Amino acid sequence: MNFKIEKQVFLKGLAKVQGIVERKNTIPVLANVLIEAGEETVCLTATDLEVGMKAYYPAQIEAPGRITVSAKKLFEIIRELPEGEISFKAKDNCWIEIRCGKALFNLVGLSPEEFPHFPKTDQSEPVILKSAELAGMIEKTAFAMSTDETKYNLNGLFFRYEETDSGPNLFLVATDGHRLTKIGCQIPVSECQELRKGIIFPRKGINELRKLAEEGEADIQLSFRENSAVITKGTTTILMRLVDGQFPDYERVIPKTNDLIAEIPAENFCHALRRMSTLASEKSRGIKVSFKQDFLEISSSNPELGDAREEMEISYQGPEIALGFNARYLTDILQANDEEKILFKIKDNISPGLITPGNAKNYLAVIMPMRL
Repeated sequence: MNFKIEKQVFLKGLAKVQGIVERKNTIPVLANVLIEAGEETVCLTATDLEVGMKAYYPAQIEAPGRITVSAKKLFEIIRELPEGEISFKAKDNCWIEIRCGKALFNLVGLSPEEFPHFPKTDQSEPVILKSAELAGMIEKTAFAMSTDETKYNLNGLFFRYEETDSGPNLFLVATDGHRLTKIGCQIPVSECQELRKGIIFPRKGINELRKLAEEGEADIQLSFRENSAVITKGTTTILMRLVDGQFPDYERVIPKTNDLIAEIPAENFCHALRRMSTLASEKSRGIKVSFKQDFLEISSSNPELGDAREEMEISYQGPEIALGFNARYLTDILQANDEEKILFKIKDNISPGLITPGNAKNYLAVIMPMRL
C-alpha cells in the first residue's frame, strides 16, 4: 500500500477516531486504526466493538492495500509533522513508513486480518435529522445521563418518536435518578418501529454523535439494523450497539401540579449558584434556595469553612418556600439553557422542581430536592 495525503485531511480523520479506539488494550488491535487505500480515497476505521466509525478521505493512491497502526501514536506523529503532503507506505511484516518534508518515521503495525469486520449498512429508509438541531438537543440533555455503570439502562440517551397534538416529534430524554431532561423537535412522519418503541443510545456513542452533528451542515441519516444504530453524515458512518435495557417511565417523574411559578434571570441565577457553591459541602454540593415574594435567597453553609448568602430579584407571588438542591445539578441545567429567563415551578419543599426556559415549550428539566 502506498498513498499521499494532505496533512490536515489526514489529521482531521485521525482526530475523529481518537474517542472510539479502545484504550484498555484488552485486545491490542482495538487500539489501532484500520487504514485502507482504495482507488481515489483512504478509508479510516476504528471500533471498540460497541461503537465503530468509518470515514473516507481524498488521497493520491499509488498502490491500494490495508494496514492497522496505533491510532494514538499515529495521531501524535501526524499532528507534529510540518504542513504539506504526507507519504504513507506499508512495507513487509506490517511495518509502515511515513515521510513528510525531511522527517521519516518507521512504525510497527498489526495485520489487518486481525481487525474486526465492520458490517455493511443498509439505509434504505433512514430518518433524516438536521445536524444543528440534533447537536442542540444533545447539548441540552446529555449532561443528565448517568455515569453509574450499575445503572446500565440510564447510561445513555433515550430516543423516542411520538405523534403529539403539535405533530410528529422526536424526543430525547436523559436521567441519572437525581435529575431528568427532556427535549423534543418536530420531524417528518416516520414508520421506524425502533424509534416508535424507544431506544437507548450508549453514552460513548452519544459523545461521537454530538461531534458528528457539530461538524458541518449536512443532514444526519439514522437507521437501525438488529440491535445497532447506523448514523451517516457525508462520507462518515458510525455504527453503535444500542443499550439493551428498559428506560424508566419518565412521564411519571415529570411534575404535573407544580403551580407555584418563579421567573428568574438565568445568567444571574447561574453566577449566584456558582458563588454560593464555593462554600458548599464537597460531597453533597448542597445549597439552599428560598423563594420569597419578588426575590430569591440562595445560601450555603459549611461548618468547616463558613457560610454565604445572596439575594436576587425575581418575579414570584407565592408563599415562602425553601428547598435544598445540588448546586452542580442546577448549574448544569442553566448552562444548557440559552434563554434570558427560566421558569422554576415548585409545589412544596419536598417535591421535585420543574425548570423550563422562559418561552420554549419543547424543553424541560426536573430536579430532585435534597435534605440539608
